[in-house]
Amino acid sequence: MGDVVIVGGGPTGLWLAAELRLAGAGVTVLERRTERDTHSKGFTVHPRTMELWASRGVDELFVPRGTRVPSSHFGLLDTRMDYGALDTPFPYVLLLAQPAVEELTEGYARDLGVTVRRGHAFTGLTQAADGVVVRAEGPDGPYSLETGFVVGCDGVGSAVRAAAGIGFPGTASTAYTWIADVILDDPPPVAYFQATNEAGQVLVVPMGAGVHRVGGIDGDAGADAALPGEKEIRARLVSVTGTDFGLRDVVWVSGTGTASHLADRYRDGRVLLAGDAAHRLFPAGGMGLNVGLQDAGNLGWKLGATVRGWAPGGLLDTYHQERHPVGAATLLLTRGQTALMTAFTPESLALRAVLNDAVGQVPQFSHHLARQVSGIGVSYGRGPGDHPLVGTRAPDLRLSDGTGLFGLLVPGGYVLLDFAGPASAVAGGTAAPPGLTVRQDRPVESRADWRPVRAALIRPDGHVAWASETDGDTLRSAAATALAAAVGGPGLP
Repeated sequence: MGDVVIVGGGPTGLWLAAELRLAGAGVTVLERRTERDTHSKGFTVHPRTMELWASRGVDELFVPRGTRVPSSHFGLLDTRMDYGALDTPFPYVLLLAQPAVEELTEGYARDLGVTVRRGHAFTGLTQAADGVVVRAEGPDGPYSLETGFVVGCDGVGSAVRAAAGIGFPGTASTAYTWIADVILDDPPPVAYFQATNEAGQVLVVPMGAGVHRVGGIDGDAGADAALPGEKEIRARLVSVTGTDFGLRDVVWVSGTGTASHLADRYRDGRVLLAGDAAHRLFPAGGMGLNVGLQDAGNLGWKLGATVRGWAPGGLLDTYHQERHPVGAATLLLTRGQTALMTAFTPESLALRAVLNDAVGQVPQFSHHLARQVSGIGVSYGRGPGDHPLVGTRAPDLRLSDGTGLFGLLVPGGYVLLDFAGPASAVAGGTAAPPGLTVRQDRPVESRADWRPVRAALIRPDGHVAWASETDGDTLRSAAATALAAAVGGPGLP
């Protein structure tokens, strides 16, 4: 019996598969498409996603393929959030089309030993206490797989979610957005162009190979608007910008409504959901792609620890407990942007003007929005008495030899940072989770919230599990307790 079957071979499913392989689990991915879709709506990668790539040493596989833009938008406001002030090695958004992300991730996952079955459609499952039987249809007909766990990464129409009986409440569409890949003879001279007026909204982004992505929302379009043709796209560009940028060919066109949904639970026994199967988000700034990959980053090490038998009791339940609130918060962010992006009355345009001014004139406001949209600000909370850093995402702390924290992270193990000096022996004689990395050092960069920290335990996904500002026996005792809490026994939590 295999350890995990993942249904859906998009970026979320493939990244999760790679995380599980690195954690020591056996993985099979079922993907109903025989070939990768060369067109995709997503093209924006945020800093937290690039940090996940860096924590596995593959950021250089992805980042050079994209275009770096040192700012991002909130609701396509004219004044953009400054990403340069974020505490990250990646203070920008990366314009990289989702097909490229998928291609690179699939190659990475296959190199790690992930089995990817293209042209194999999930048709059903039967769940028992000790495993799951997955039913599928392949080129040679129907068959079954026995596995320990199933993860649905199969999009907003998730068949896995339906088979598990997991609800998907949400809101219906109230407006319709369109996008098209086109050839422009006179494109805007900037990497990310946007404009808004009473006629609607337009954005233009270079996608490479001479192709530009244009898109927008029309002021008079309803929730079920038809896809525009070349003539309509030209007219929409002209009505908002005064020019059609020399548009002469439409390569591909698509659209979507503004409906949004959130699964009522991310786990049902041995069945879990990630990515668009767990949340349908309005496509405002690539949130769906990024949140999906970050779901996989949270779930991968937890499910890997579970199937390898060292997870503490209840660890897998924390996937829902941590990521469902993130899904809800992201829905709030995208619904707020939907309101800004889909109404063009004088009152709505006035609100945009007020917020444009706030983003430009109040750096703290821009920084707050940037942290939320970029994923840098995601925190999983802490218990009573925990250090304030617990639950937060740890920055790439630079150590004395030039190594950054991200370079120490692996999906199968924690990192214990011992900043108390050689005499402290924080980890000495304590039980430890498998794959623990202990590093005695001090950060060479000063951060106010990390300056008093004497030791910290970092989870495989880069979030802080424990931190302390004490010394001596008190510190050693607290470290032993934190390490023991990270170790469990076999069985299904």
